[in-house]
Amino acid sequence: MKVTFLSSRPGEPLLELVQPVGEKSPVRKFLTEKGGGLHHLCYETESLETELQQMLSRRAMLVRRPQPAVAFDGRRIAWLLTQENLLVELLEKTSPGGS
Repeated sequence: MKVTFLSSRPGEPLLELVQPVGEKSPVRKFLTEKGGGLHHLCYETESLETELQQMLSRRAMLVRRPQPAVAFDGRRIAWLLTQENLLVELLEKTSPGGS
C-alpha cells in the first residue's frame, strides 16, 4: 500500500491517506469493496502501557499488542476496539530508546 500523511501545521492532527497497491494489498477490500471511509483514530500518548490499561479497563478489546511501527520511526503502536466498534491506534510519543 501507499501511505501519505497530511498536516496543515506542525503539532496539528495528521490525516493519513492509504491507497492499495495490487490485488493482495491488506487494505484493498476495505477501500474498494466496502467503499472506504474512516478506518480508525490514532492517539499519541506519553505512556503506551498506562493508556492501554485505561482502555482495557473501559472494556476495549486489544486487537494487536504493542509493536514497532515503520511509519513512526520504530515508535510502538497498539490497536484496540472500543465497545462502540471504533478502532483505536495508540502511538507512544517516544521510542523505547528515548528518541
